[in-house]
Amino acid sequence: MRKILLLFLLMSVAPTPGAENTVALAGNTNTIAFYFGAHPDDWQLFMNPNAYYDVQKPSNKVVFVYVTAGDAGLGLGNGERSQPYYLARENGAKLSVRFMADAAKAPGIPVDSVTSISGHPIKRWLYGNTVSYFMRLPDGSPPGTGYVATAEQSLKRLHEGGIRAMTSIDNSTTYQGWSDLRTTLRKLIDHERGRVTNVWVNIPDTNIEKNLGDHTDHQHMAQGVLEAIADLPWINKALYLNYVTADMAENMSSAEREIEAGTFAALSMGLTALDHAAKRTDEAGKVVLELLEGRRPPAHG
Repeated sequence: MRKILLLFLLMSVAPTPGAENTVALAGNTNTIAFYFGAHPDDWQLFMNPNAYYDVQKPSNKVVFVYVTAGDAGLGLGNGERSQPYYLARENGAKLSVRFMADAAKAPGIPVDSVTSISGHPIKRWLYGNTVSYFMRLPDGSPPGTGYVATAEQSLKRLHEGGIRAMTSIDNSTTYQGWSDLRTTLRKLIDHERGRVTNVWVNIPDTNIEKNLGDHTDHQHMAQGVLEAIADLPWINKALYLNYVTADMAENMSSAEREIEAGTFAALSMGLTALDHAAKRTDEAGKVVLELLEGRRPPAHG
């Protein structure tokens, strides 16, 4: 417990400016794992401890992509708190990555930047052998109807043609139709994978008969990723079940449960640090991974 608390204190120290805008990778990098989340807490809930194992291998490059801001209809608002909710959620995502990356070494220096992908400026955050992208599209609500405060925009409505364009909550960019968003996802993947051939894409299972009751943001984001890589059949795909796992037996070892609990605690600390309520940790106990091959690997690579 003392070690965990010390780690959290170290993560709270303000970063030193001026670090090089590159990912710290070993020269023999041969695996890149992408974790796509519709919201800033998706992979922590449903795709861990696989993300942890991937980050622990120094020769891996691990890319986290958060497609919506998970703003719950607040947009840039703070929900009567002192800080905007979307920034608190991003802070939680960053701390959860730092928790994993710092598990076996001293804390590093994060680097913030904005990268243009397919003509769209996207927030990019580097830490150790990880890269995080915050696309900041509006949260679409569970049924996909969107929220009035963010002009009823959602990934579902964009995908199905209910709206012609979708603008990020910070007004930094607008995606002109589903094809624009899909192309951006592909360009992002191409930008980060370079010439690496062992590539994993981690997304929710789009078979709604298996992934019952899933959030429409999860489903349409995953469909967009699959469409983006449709002509790259060699890319490995790991498909995950989401809310439906609440009714399934646990499939984690005690060590994996500790990893999941620690990662989720860091996520929650990120929210409370910016004056927002912590996420519930009881959601994190049951996570079932379903690969195309029907088995669960310890890690990719």
